[in-house]
Amino acid sequence: MKIRPSSALRNEYTQISLLAKESGEPIFITNKGEDDGVFMSMEAYEEREKMFRHRDQIYAAELSRLNGEKTYTAEEMHERMEALFRAHE
Repeated sequence: MKIRPSSALRNEYTQISLLAKESGEPIFITNKGEDDGVFMSMEAYEEREKMFRHRDQIYAAELSRLNGEKTYTAEEMHERMEALFRAHE
């Protein structure tokens, strides 16, 4: 875990930005010794958001399954996809 004071963010932005890009990890910013914020590269942020969206989709699918909605085996899905592809030939 990387922790930097807010003054470093103001005075050493380029170095902080480079550190975030190289490490791929968030950098925790403090103000007067107290937690204040988090700085991270856009790439790390986008990857984190992608992971959250994926997890939300898995939760939604599991909730649907638990509520009794129809589920399909891998073979059934393959057959359905093949039928769709044939229909568009």
